[in-house]
Amino acid sequence: MESTRQQKVAKLIQKELGDIFQRQASTLFGGAFFTLTRVKVSPDLGLAKVYLSFMLAPNKEQLLESLSDQKKVIRKTLGERIRNQVRIIPELQFFLDENLDYASKMDEIFSKLDIPPADTDEGEKPDKDN
Repeated sequence: MESTRQQKVAKLIQKELGDIFQRQASTLFGGAFFTLTRVKVSPDLGLAKVYLSFMLAPNKEQLLESLSDQKKVIRKTLGERIRNQVRIIPELQFFLDENLDYASKMDEIFSKLDIPPADTDEGEKPDKDN
């Protein structure tokens, strides 16, 4: 369970990274649409795990790898924005958030199921003698 301080720092990082990514999206992601879904901060506030969800991107792993290559620049920009609010600028780790893909896959599976309608005569009991 995260402490209140971890939650506050995670919200701050998520907000600031969202702004950074919004301004630099064309250079970082080549125009791909993405969402910063959540940030988890370690108890010592030295590591931030950033979860991203890419939409309409053909190669999500490649985008994530290119983002990880620019991790130092992103961390420096983040540090300039939050340096007065935290003591340590956390190291950043980027991960793919597969929740949206999983949900759409499950919706597709459910839509393909052939479920017969429920009987409307629930009060009647089957005749055991026949």
